[in-house]
Amino acid sequence: MTIIEQLGYVDYFLVVWDIVNFARSRRIRCAGRGSAADSAVAFCLYITDVDAAGRGLLFERFMSLERAEKPDIDIDFDSTRRDEVIEYVYQKYGRDHVARVATYQTFRGRSAIREVGKVLALPPSVLDQLAKRVPGMAHADSLEGLFERLPELQELSPYRRQLRWLWALTAQIAGFPRHFGMHVGGVLISSRPLLQTTSLQPSAKGEWMTPFDKDAVEEVGLVKLDLLSLRTMGAIEGTVVLRERSGQMLDYDGIPLDDQDTFAMIGRGETIGVFQLESPAQRALQARLQADGLEDIVASVALIRPGPIKGNMVDPFLARRRGQEAVSYLHPKLEPILGKTYGVVLFQEQVIEIATAIANFSPGEADQLRRVMSHARSAREMEEIGRQFLEKAIAAGVEGEVARTIFSYIQSYASYGFCEAHAAAFATTAYKTAYLVRHYPAEFYASILNQYPMGYYPVHVVCAEVRRRGIQILGVDMNRSQWECTVEVGSDAQVAIRLGFKILKGFKKGVAEQLQQVKEAGGAFQSVLDCLQRTNGLDRLSLERLIRVGAFDPLATGQRRRLLWQLPFLMALRDAPEQPLFRQETGHTHQVAGGSRSFVSEGETDFSLEEKLQDEYRLLGVGISGHWMDLLRDWARQSGCQTTQEAENLADGEAICVAGLVVRPHRPPTKSGKTVVFFTLEDETGSLDATMFESVYQASGGILFTPYGRLVGVEGTVQRRAGTRSQLLVSRVFAIR
Repeated sequence: MTIIEQLGYVDYFLVVWDIVNFARSRRIRCAGRGSAADSAVAFCLYITDVDAAGRGLLFERFMSLERAEKPDIDIDFDSTRRDEVIEYVYQKYGRDHVARVATYQTFRGRSAIREVGKVLALPPSVLDQLAKRVPGMAHADSLEGLFERLPELQELSPYRRQLRWLWALTAQIAGFPRHFGMHVGGVLISSRPLLQTTSLQPSAKGEWMTPFDKDAVEEVGLVKLDLLSLRTMGAIEGTVVLRERSGQMLDYDGIPLDDQDTFAMIGRGETIGVFQLESPAQRALQARLQADGLEDIVASVALIRPGPIKGNMVDPFLARRRGQEAVSYLHPKLEPILGKTYGVVLFQEQVIEIATAIANFSPGEADQLRRVMSHARSAREMEEIGRQFLEKAIAAGVEGEVARTIFSYIQSYASYGFCEAHAAAFATTAYKTAYLVRHYPAEFYASILNQYPMGYYPVHVVCAEVRRRGIQILGVDMNRSQWECTVEVGSDAQVAIRLGFKILKGFKKGVAEQLQQVKEAGGAFQSVLDCLQRTNGLDRLSLERLIRVGAFDPLATGQRRRLLWQLPFLMALRDAPEQPLFRQETGHTHQVAGGSRSFVSEGETDFSLEEKLQDEYRLLGVGISGHWMDLLRDWARQSGCQTTQEAENLADGEAICVAGLVVRPHRPPTKSGKTVVFFTLEDETGSLDATMFESVYQASGGILFTPYGRLVGVEGTVQRRAGTRSQLLVSRVFAIR
């Protein structure tokens, strides 16, 4: 508290407390994160849920007298209500005293390809293929070398000569500002009108913002706070609300942190939908880690990051935790610092502690070391800080060789450091959402769908996980659906999630609310025409989409094609009800202006399964009538391909061929620099995580990153650890459609 007072940030803490207090008083769920969780004061003010004193976290990571940086508190709010919080800030502190922080988007690989390619008049089809196949994080100055490394670009090799100017120009504009915008959460609050301190300009939304980004704001002496929106907060609140609607209370803040059923589920890798733990890499880690306490979750949040993977930290950590490798310390003073991470340097706070204990650095000097390391500064800065560390360590009585080795461990940490306070804040939310998945899956997954897009996976993967857990997915229904997805319990006690209108592409909330009001006032809809005549908000496009996804199936015996044929006449009848266009709505022959006109043949058939799936995946993101593999299962059987469910019954090391829908193929950085591809394969029976190494990727795996790689067959061997779900080590990939 003394440091906060000396640095003059008492008002800053109180302003943040005021904002959080307002949110909680309005039942707007929120949670602090980042280095602010290193502060016991932030914990006492209910800004964060992390007990910094209880965990022994370092306040110096957040603030110190020697530190030049301003404090930065990040708060995540329910994404559906974050704007209420910002509006409160404007009203409480005055619009002249509040402004948003700017952001500058720069040219990266894909954006540089599209913009420069247009100027060079390159064929749009080539540019589109090229941009879509370049990794999303590729830098604009590294594109030319990708042809040598990415097999999915080989189709475009004939164009390499024509593309030489594209490579040259994209390299020149790498990192250049592309456009100016408003930061998603950065807010400035000043005691005096901000125009006395900085110029301001209106954003596209009409809010005033500074011309400074998050870094420049600090450089000119302004202090910001981040009021961020996190959809996970909305999903949590949605779960609580759904439980309340069923007459059962859920105390989220009172969730026990030692629930063994939850840890067992995490240990099986069944964490799709769980905050921070749902990626294939995280699920694979959880199966190996077998977490039995919150500290394991804290470590795992920090481990699956580009830096720890490249720094080869994951395997040593796991081996030492399981007792397969001895934990040793180069110096006795390291044991209390690295004990909870089994001798592995995992957190930024540990770097500060090591520098303080081994080299007698002041807290500010230690934080300077942390910042140099974590931002991978210049070689000169590295050399200078290393010389300072060695001199001070030797002066403190540490042997020179030991000091050099300790510094080499810290140096290998460069560019991937993770803040323990941040990991602890995220881990708490991760564990609690896992608890909701384990004990309230229907309510939580319904809430996830209501927050879409969020998380790692598309709608159809979330729905596949819901079905795997024995919960039905029910389609949009004109009489049973509400705006949001809801939970239904059938007469046979079967729990189901009913998709809401909001999941339907392009459907407006106002229309859904009108439909609900009309049904409450006059009862359920009896037909399409009845719906049209009782509502005025449904336009033709919305009505067509409702028909295509089966929302009227219960009212029209499932004949979607016939309803689409009838649609123009139904719309005309609503607009001119005095004209006797139809004698009967559901027949095949209709009276039009006194005459007979047949517009659908007696032998009509409804849409095929393939046509229905095309509409449902396009408009809902998931197949209600079936799965793409339902169309290909006979072919798959004849080709020797089994289902993902059958893969679960195979032993470790058994060979298998599986066919399915490819989900989220990605190539994280590796220590060796070689490509490892992780993806999920989904079919009508479930899903299977797969891993593919460099040789297979170069031979056949490039197809995953092309339009031909949506539906594939995958050959490989099953990898299975006791008590966990099967995974697939890929040996070949081939297109099936």
